[in-house]
Amino acid sequence: MSKRTIIVTGASGGIGRATALKFLEEGWRVGLIGRRADALAEVAEGREGALVLACDVTDPVQVDEAFDRAMAEWGHLDVVFNNAGVGLKSVLPDDVGIDQWKKVVDVNINGVFYCARAAFARMRHQQPQGGRIINNGSISAQVPRPGSIAYTASKHAVTGMTRALSLDGRPFGIACGQIDIGNARTDMAAGQAKGVPQADGSIRPEAMIDVEHVAASVLHMAGLPLEANVQFMTIMATTMPYIGRG
Repeated sequence: MSKRTIIVTGASGGIGRATALKFLEEGWRVGLIGRRADALAEVAEGREGALVLACDVTDPVQVDEAFDRAMAEWGHLDVVFNNAGVGLKSVLPDDVGIDQWKKVVDVNINGVFYCARAAFARMRHQQPQGGRIINNGSISAQVPRPGSIAYTASKHAVTGMTRALSLDGRPFGIACGQIDIGNARTDMAAGQAKGVPQADGSIRPEAMIDVEHVAASVLHMAGLPLEANVQFMTIMATTMPYIGRG
């Protein structure tokens, strides 16, 4: 059998990089999407099965071109990990700049949709038909942090897309699930270990987990047969303020 294939967005760093490396270690062919071609090349260097697909997920033309390159190389797409995302520092709603709001929406909502749209089209029309889309939600897709209106709204939108893709994908063998991650140790989340705003107004450090646990969880979701699906998974630091937040 040919090796299984996955496209990972936001693959140049953080959760995306760790996940891409995990899949490469497990023998998958991995398409690496991100804006920084040099950083993607570093991830791919010396690793069999890595395919650099530099593009900006907020540009639907670039996204389609990247997916076309992957299909031309592989002939079949099994999984997409829709991971690329951005956040903002904790601020009150009226202190969120309009340009900041638009940037979060453009990456976290539009970018996720463009990649899901590209994946769905190719999975629906390929033979054999079907595949799996895994969206990176967030703890904020369920409960907000203080001062996170843009990020939280965008991640609630991701949950809506996950549900809609799951429903619309049924006739075509396309499964869609979501992983909601709390406090994985990456550059983006480094501030949590130093101290972040809490619902009671205090600033306190929070427990963190190794990003490898997240990568292993995505691998588990991706490795299931299409007759089974992890619809929603939450992986988090055991003692972080999530249950009881607020």
